[in-house]
Amino acid sequence: NTSSIELERIAEKLKQPERLIGLHFFNPVAQLPLVEVIRSTFNTDAEIGLGAAFALAIGKSPVVVKSAPGFLVNRVLMPYMLGAVQRVEAGESKELLDAAAVAFGMPMGPIELMDTVGLDVGKSVATELGHAVPEGSRFDRLVADGKLGRKTGEGFYTWVDGKAQKGDVPAHGDLTALGRELVKPLVDMTEVVLAEGVVANASLADIGVIMGTGFAPFLGGPLTARKDGRA
Repeated sequence: NTSSIELERIAEKLKQPERLIGLHFFNPVAQLPLVEVIRSTFNTDAEIGLGAAFALAIGKSPVVVKSAPGFLVNRVLMPYMLGAVQRVEAGESKELLDAAAVAFGMPMGPIELMDTVGLDVGKSVATELGHAVPEGSRFDRLVADGKLGRKTGEGFYTWVDGKAQKGDVPAHGDLTALGRELVKPLVDMTEVVLAEGVVANASLADIGVIMGTGFAPFLGGPLTARKDGRA
């Protein structure tokens, strides 16, 4: 189980590299149905079929993705979360940004999500994907101080009994429009990973992003939403 490491970097040291496949579960595992079945250049259909069958046997929904940094879901999530973090660093209200994302149809906002994932994990995946976290930024300082989000009780939010302690949401004329603005990097990156062949087709990309991120399911997924002019 890996969040972002290309399988070839692990498999190349093995005597039988074709036997290594990736299975990427999503947090919280009990609630999110997706498992990315990661195919390296060493694998055949037989190994990938076994991985998908295992995911189905334990009640999960497999989506086959190509071994590439971040695969599908983390690749599209990271610019979305980092974009929101940069806006908070610039002085915007984290409560407002999170409320806007929820108004758009996301299950939680990007700042609360970053805290839930863990700021150390978020920074590590961001670095793996080539997104620099500026030294001395609030994000960087929180990680350095061990304030990693929900699991330590403090990150961008303070957490009590597993819940983010949020202040009032500032007034805003159109939360849904702001939410659409926030998710644009996610939708943009979904188009990129489809063009790169990380997933086989647009339908699988939409399904994977819905199941792995909770992207507004009533919109049909990021690519369908953009096609329909709703994202």
